[in-house]
Amino acid sequence: MLYLDKFYTMKNGIVLFLLATCTILNAQHKKAYQLFDKKGRKVSFEKVVKAGLKAEVVFFGEFHDNPICHWLELELTKEIAAKKAIVLGAEMIEADNQMQLNEYLSGKITQKQLDSSARLWPNYKTDYKPLVDLAKAKKIKFIATNVPRRYASMVHKKGFESLESLTEEEKSWIAPQPIPYDKDLPGYKEMMTMMGEHTSPNMPKAQASKDATMAYFIVKNLQSDSVFIHYNGSFHSDNFDGINWYLRKYKPELRVVTISTVEQSQLKRLEKESVNKADFILVTDENMTKTY
Repeated sequence: MLYLDKFYTMKNGIVLFLLATCTILNAQHKKAYQLFDKKGRKVSFEKVVKAGLKAEVVFFGEFHDNPICHWLELELTKEIAAKKAIVLGAEMIEADNQMQLNEYLSGKITQKQLDSSARLWPNYKTDYKPLVDLAKAKKIKFIATNVPRRYASMVHKKGFESLESLTEEEKSWIAPQPIPYDKDLPGYKEMMTMMGEHTSPNMPKAQASKDATMAYFIVKNLQSDSVFIHYNGSFHSDNFDGINWYLRKYKPELRVVTISTVEQSQLKRLEKESVNKADFILVTDENMTKTY
């Protein structure tokens, strides 16, 4: 009996130790992100993948300096590509650099030559090169969707009318003109409010030139029975606005899934202002380390 008492005492002690250890580990565990649907219900990454597989276009609205965004963009792309044909596209590469991008994807030029011939973002190597290299390895089309920034700058200074002076080749890198525009779209109104007296009515028009051009090149490069995955700053697709508005203008019947990114001090629940911001909302800790 004495032996059994010692055995049960030791056994109970081990159980208590394991429970205490699990409690400490759980207390120390800190999640990097949480996904929610548009109603604010927690969802799994797998559910986002399933929704993406049913879509024709997926917008991944990112924060450009957020490492969780870039990691999940790559993981989502891999998961969808494993089950369905895809086309990729990004705000971060401008339409007049498509030739250089194609030459890199086909192996005609090296990364160093791409660096010197295309206007790549400063964080390209850490944040976007993995996506481009995935496309290269899998022979997936990657579309440079954004308007060349010099033309967006022209619109900012002189309005849409300034684009009329461009050559036919230059116009081929922009959405067809005249570009539809609604100054009362929520995103453009918010931009005017945020900038206050330091802006002009042309600022949201410059944004619209980007949104319209990205939508145009998405539609132009759609392929049957495939998913076009597009990477862009959240502001360009939040609230089913921006690029989405132009996409509906060009091809209203498309099945679209949007992902937005927000940062919060806690990940337990989606804060009220982010409800209905997108089909899925990626919430990351506001203290997350930045890539630049």
